[in-house]
Amino acid sequence: MPLSEHEQRMLEQMERALYAEDPKFASALEGSGLRTYTRRRVYQAVAGFLVGIALLMAGMVAQLIWVSVVGFLVMLGCAVLAVTGWRKTPKPGEQPAVAVRRQVRPKRSMMDRIEQRWQRRRDEQGH
Repeated sequence: MPLSEHEQRMLEQMERALYAEDPKFASALEGSGLRTYTRRRVYQAVAGFLVGIALLMAGMVAQLIWVSVVGFLVMLGCAVLAVTGWRKTPKPGEQPAVAVRRQVRPKRSMMDRIEQRWQRRRDEQGH
């Protein structure tokens, strides 16, 4: 559930106050959990890529095409995970991309828009 504008302003004020009081602590907390998660995901993807290479080579040696194909697919999937995880990793001192996206313009779901239209029509009719 997205934050309301009032809640976003309050959160921004609290963040500014935290930076003003203790900038070292604030920068240490900023994005470290996400950074650790994405780094671990990238390492797992690299390990999976190596397993895919092993499967590919084992399939070639045993002359089992399906094992080689599975190894290639594992390699491909892990490569995609590693690249996307690496791109999403926030650099030290920068905000995670999710928070920046919310500040620009929060996306509303189709149901939210329908509910707002319904509410406007009810208000216009005087109910």
